[in-house]
Amino acid sequence: MSNDANLSTEADVAFLVATVKAIVDNPDDVIAERIVDDLGVLIKLRVNATDMSKIVGKEGKTAKALRTLLRLVGSKIDQRVNLKILEPDGSERRIEQSENPRPARVATKPVKITEKKNSETTKTETPSQEGADAGAAFENVI
Repeated sequence: MSNDANLSTEADVAFLVATVKAIVDNPDDVIAERIVDDLGVLIKLRVNATDMSKIVGKEGKTAKALRTLLRLVGSKIDQRVNLKILEPDGSERRIEQSENPRPARVATKPVKITEKKNSETTKTETPSQEGADAGAAFENVI
């Protein structure tokens, strides 16, 4: 592979590193690893723990924008580019998840809510109605 071809395939990493370094407070701690496989390119990004909130952004908007821009850069070199932001070692979120795993979801039975004359509401279990419309199972819903 020539140097020109190599530079064009690594344009995605160069773009990401330059962009992230402009955002964070600790640009020397930005590390990006590029992995190519059958599905495309995966870039693993690691930043200082104090900069994670800047990279993820409010409700993940910054991370989503970075992923969108990387896909555009990847389309120019005909490759699918994905971004994985790695959790810093010892982060509170990683420790919290390992100590308190999410509880399993429990299926609940449908509940029929009816109105009494004295304006109180009661809940009663609805028997299953095979073949009936799901909306018809709940009558007199307040």
